Amino acid sequence: MIFADKGSHYQNYFQGKILENIGICSQVDFVRYIQGRKTPGVDPKLFIKDLWFEKVPVRIYQPKAPSASQRRGVMFFHGGGWVFGSLETHEKLCRFIARESESVVVSVGYRLAPEHKYPAAYEDCLNATIHFMKNIEHYGVDPARIIVCGDSAGGNLAAAVSQTLAGGSDLPKLRAQILIYPGLQAVDFNLPSYQQNQGVPLLIRKHAAFFALQYLNGDALHMQEVLEGSHIPPDMRLKYRKWVSPDNIPEKFKVRGVKPLRPTDFIAEVFEKVKRLCEPNLCPLLVEDAIVQQLPESFILTCEYDVLRDDGLLYKKRLEDNGVRVTWYHLEDGFHGIISLYDYCGFSFPAGKRGLDSVVNFLKSL
Repeated sequence: MIFADKGSHYQNYFQGKILENIGICSQVDFVRYIQGRKTPGVDPKLFIKDLWFEKVPVRIYQPKAPSASQRRGVMFFHGGGWVFGSLETHEKLCRFIARESESVVVSVGYRLAPEHKYPAAYEDCLNATIHFMKNIEHYGVDPARIIVCGDSAGGNLAAAVSQTLAGGSDLPKLRAQILIYPGLQAVDFNLPSYQQNQGVPLLIRKHAAFFALQYLNGDALHMQEVLEGSHIPPDMRLKYRKWVSPDNIPEKFKVRGVKPLRPTDFIAEVFEKVKRLCEPNLCPLLVEDAIVQQLPESFILTCEYDVLRDDGLLYKKRLEDNGVRVTWYHLEDGFHGIISLYDYCGFSFPAGKRGLDSVVNFLKSL
């Protein structure tokens, strides 16, 4: 079974829940503690330094080998549902990208929910990126080759930052955005990929809504109504249908266990509590075409066994419909989180390594 080795992740969640129930610590604190315990040593090929960009902690990875020209600069935003993840959890991943693509990588330690609600994570990633752009000469980076990159929630943040910076004239233009199985909308949790993969690790359907609500409000109230779709008014649902619809998913992705669902009744009180879910800085798939048309060249990685697969497919279509060049890499045997499991306890999934290599190859093409 492809997911057998994920037991340690779920064991951490269950152990954390037990400790929370008996009053020792919260489940979130326990999982964060476990995730942050390991810090790899020095790297013979990289200079690694912890800094602060404004008030945001970052870790910079710079190749030691001399370069005849200025390097690419990659702003990396880690995944973890805006609740988990850190500079430590994605350390090996950032080292690999920096080494193999010979790029300067800046990993951003943005503030986490539920302590820091939306838009804290987005603001930290945006401010760190702007700081880097304004001080680019200190890092040997080509201002014409700055890329934003992230996985899962980090892909969401990379997309939001890219949209915010699109069309600006006082900063360097982004060269590209790299979105690794990004979560890009919270309008419809019943798209085909949500139905097909609702119980598949590492991200099950109900946890996708749970994390979005934790980021938005610092709690998971109304999660069931959001999962059912009762939080979107009929007129907004009609507007968003041109962007968020099973009709925009290629047929080959709908052959596995998909059924049409009866529309649920709208609940106005729920909408009032969660209406900011429809803001593009939280759900980039909902931004207007005028912004999409200004976005840089894009790379999108999706996995077949991932509830967020269709978010990536829908955004790919929106970008291409608006004339943005897209490189798409789909892991037929991949699942959510597979890239961040690179060299996990000395083990890597072959599909994850292929996906990571595709990211590096895209970077090398820029």
